[in-house]
Amino acid sequence: MEQYHNIADLPAHLPIFPLSGALLLPRWSLPLNIFEPRYLQMIDDALAGNRIIGMIQPADDDEGSDRLANVGCAGRVTSYSETDDGRYLINLTGICRFIVAEEIVSQTAYRQVKASWLGYEHDLVPEKETKSFDRKALLAALKYFTKQNNMDVDWAAIETAPLETLINALSAGCPLTMIERQALLEAPTLSTRAEVLISLLNMNDPGDDKMTLQ
Repeated sequence: MEQYHNIADLPAHLPIFPLSGALLLPRWSLPLNIFEPRYLQMIDDALAGNRIIGMIQPADDDEGSDRLANVGCAGRVTSYSETDDGRYLINLTGICRFIVAEEIVSQTAYRQVKASWLGYEHDLVPEKETKSFDRKALLAALKYFTKQNNMDVDWAAIETAPLETLINALSAGCPLTMIERQALLEAPTLSTRAEVLISLLNMNDPGDDKMTLQ
């Protein structure tokens, strides 16, 4: 996002929303339905401040575990509406990934962390498509995956999509496990994320989910 030019523009502390399976990436949007009181308060506080929250996955599938993954992605609330029953429907736009340096002892009902942005400065600048990127390999892996999973895909949109849009849409839209999504999030660059995605598409077992590129 244009207002964040370097990591000095980003906050040292982040409220976090731990959510299994949710994948927020830089310059990609994540719609969220907020209904738990602690997270409603988190959104209220974010809207009153810098509008930034951190999305992060649990470290494992154990529902009773409080452990967090080491890496998450910060996003800015770019739109929101309130429903008649008191929920928030928000759109979160990814800014930059972060490393959890430590969790902060806080009086808030929601959790907060000290965020380290070091190593992810490049997230603030879109990565350009280069001739070395094997777009054909990605499309071939996607065709294999969609055929195996009997999925509907808008191929016209996929073939004309910019590289970053394509990779982010497939990373967020494909039915992948929590661990696989974390691997995509932690891939150092867009090109390496594409390589991870190709590997996942080629090895993934068939399922019943549907995917659309938006």
